[in-house]
Amino acid sequence: MGPPGEGLGRCSHALIRGVPESLGSGEAAVAGLPALDLAKAQREHGVLGGKLRQRLGLQLLELPPEESLPLGPLLGDTAVIQGDTALITRPWSPARRPEVDGVRKALQDLGLRIVEMGDQSATLDGTDVLFTGREFFVGLSKWTNHRGAEIVADTFRDFAVSTVPVSGPSHLRGLCGMGGPRTVVAGSSEAAQKAVRTMAALTDHPYASLTLPDDAAADCLFLRPGLPGGPSFLLHRGGGDLPNSQEALQKLSDVTLVPVSCSELEKAGAGLSSLCLMLSTRPHS
Repeated sequence: MGPPGEGLGRCSHALIRGVPESLGSGEAAVAGLPALDLAKAQREHGVLGGKLRQRLGLQLLELPPEESLPLGPLLGDTAVIQGDTALITRPWSPARRPEVDGVRKALQDLGLRIVEMGDQSATLDGTDVLFTGREFFVGLSKWTNHRGAEIVADTFRDFAVSTVPVSGPSHLRGLCGMGGPRTVVAGSSEAAQKAVRTMAALTDHPYASLTLPDDAAADCLFLRPGLPGGPSFLLHRGGGDLPNSQEALQKLSDVTLVPVSCSELEKAGAGLSSLCLMLSTRPHS
């Protein structure tokens, strides 16, 4: 085994799903979502895909948009991936549960071991799960319950799994993320700071912490797409998004910052961790 945290951010592929026209139409309103500027949302999504492919050198797999799934682009909620195992989640919203089907097939085609959540009492959104490279933290939120967290622990038995209460409408990843193998970044709200304090009390590993003015800025992705010892990147909100947090992120000196905007997609509840799934594997020939 490598040093603690070595597995954090290792990736060769990124999976995303296109933005459907239904997200910018009356169908979104029927689903209780604000109608978005569709062209802007699709531009943001296209830039994200370009950064993943060209800037980070990842193999990009893009599922086609599905008009019946307006929140389909938020596929980070549909699976929790570590190593060669993918836990297919059971989203809290019944309307979102069909989103897992296309993701399951894509991950199966890539050769991952698929684990299903068979317990009908369990709910789990993938963006309530934070992997630090050493352990998992699972947010107990509006979206994820204790049984969902137990299934994460049952699936990834090589790692400690701790639960963190999340107040308000956020997912755990909307409050905090990993800025590096030993650094937790978190927003400045009381909910975010409470989550970090809880994590610190539960862990056996020392993490440095960096507080950002904006909670949404903490929803970032630490990525190491190359060979061991290669460069590390932090995919984060930028391009005009959350300017108050950009200066604070400069303190992360050991990573190359890669800014992307998702201000329009954010209106539908998207954060960076919800817009892509990262994995390290090779597709079958």
